[in-house]
Amino acid sequence: MEKLKSIWLNGEIIPWDKAQVHVMTHSLHYGYAAFEGIRCYAQTGGGAAIYRLNDHLDRLFDTAHILQLEIPYQSEALVKACCQLVRDNDLLDGCYLRPLVYMGEGEMGIAAIDNRIEVGIMAWRWGAYLGEEGQSKGIRTMVSSYRRSRSDSLPAKGKITGQYVGSILAKREAMRNGFQEAILLDAQGYAAEGTGENLFMVKDGRVRTPGIGQAILAGITRDTAIRLLKDDGITVEESQISRDELYCADEIFLTGTAAEITPVRELDHRTIGAGSCGDITAKLQATFRKETRGELPRSRELLTPV
Repeated sequence: MEKLKSIWLNGEIIPWDKAQVHVMTHSLHYGYAAFEGIRCYAQTGGGAAIYRLNDHLDRLFDTAHILQLEIPYQSEALVKACCQLVRDNDLLDGCYLRPLVYMGEGEMGIAAIDNRIEVGIMAWRWGAYLGEEGQSKGIRTMVSSYRRSRSDSLPAKGKITGQYVGSILAKREAMRNGFQEAILLDAQGYAAEGTGENLFMVKDGRVRTPGIGQAILAGITRDTAIRLLKDDGITVEESQISRDELYCADEIFLTGTAAEITPVRELDHRTIGAGSCGDITAKLQATFRKETRGELPRSRELLTPV
């Protein structure tokens, strides 16, 4: 990662190297924190803008509410902080933003409730999460031996730091077996999501994705993909998807802020469709790119200029 000039921490822009936490920070020990991943894009017409910033911050506040962490700032203050951070670090060519809400040092028991709530926002340049070649040609994936936690075990609709331990284990397992990404099944054995992405499949021109009632994150890029597909006249069904249905798909793609729209060309050593980026996936990628770069009529309401 390229070290940049500054980070926003607890209401102040401070030098990158000064953004430190104490080793007794509660969330460091227990994974009890809320976070977001947000992208800022260079705009075709000039300047830069953050995509769906308010939606991401709404989800950050929802995650904090699930965790009973009271964020000591209004959403408007975090909007200004994100924009300021992009400008201060000269990231008008595009970047990734990471807000983090966590419990600081103080009481160390699991049930600590009086520790100060800390808020940081970081930004850095981050290209295609699963690689430029992966976005154009598709990635190789495997079904992980690790399952997505049930919603009555860990709240699936929150972006909670500790929840991603399962994703880390699944991702490492996949990479050590020569794959680029893992697909996690839910407790019932149906497809849930990738380690940091939502999952879609295409069969006979129809698109399916696991339902929002399953143990999946309510992805913002997932929501965008569903809307863009429907606007293009493509049926999108939210339903349970079995592992063997994925094997027989014409196309599979993953969505996420970091991954954007990434096609899957192989799953468990089985070629998916033609073994390349499918037509529906490619068209969705192109439309998504136009929207995030401010080229579509609706873009203005979804982009926050910095």
